[in-house]
Amino acid sequence: MTEVSSLTGRLLVAAPALADPNFDRAVVLLLDHDEEGSLGVVLNRPTPVGVGDILASWAGLAGEPDVVFQGGPVSLDSALGVALIPGDEGAAVGSRLHPRGGGPSAEEGAPLGWRRVHGAICLVDLDAPPELLAAELGSLRIFAGYAGWGPGQLETELKDGAWYVVESEPGDVSSPRPENLWRAVLRRQRSELAMIATYPDDPSLN
Repeated sequence: MTEVSSLTGRLLVAAPALADPNFDRAVVLLLDHDEEGSLGVVLNRPTPVGVGDILASWAGLAGEPDVVFQGGPVSLDSALGVALIPGDEGAAVGSRLHPRGGGPSAEEGAPLGWRRVHGAICLVDLDAPPELLAAELGSLRIFAGYAGWGPGQLETELKDGAWYVVESEPGDVSSPRPENLWRAVLRRQRSELAMIATYPDDPSLN
């Protein structure tokens, strides 16, 4: 594994000083990260739109809150499904995601309808019949849009201190209280990052 590809499956946690309003207090799960660029979804931007309102067939598999999340500012008319599937972590890894083309690309020997990203976290092909996956899927979350970076762009932002890179946990994807995720992820770090969780929403109040 090269250094460039090693961030797939990790979290980008926005630094308090990050000025882009699209990523204010954002927690981004990286689904792809290699020399071609990076792609992820923001885990803590729930919208008022119910999954049943746009993808009725998948509504029964959606975890709480069962709403669509804004995955990022790119391609808001596309949908990505991220779910938890326990089991063999070596299964179905490797293909690069092309969100505008629908779901994850199939690989020889891969389970039909999903591919593993990292650990128990997987991408779901929303064009597949939900009943085909119902027995295997854990909590499903639907994202409209995604966050994308061109080659080397994310590395530049990391050098500038815009993001903290931390390990993901399966519960981050299925958190029933996503509005608390930024503080929760920082608080669990065994480093000075834990102190940043106490950073006030309005620094002028500190």
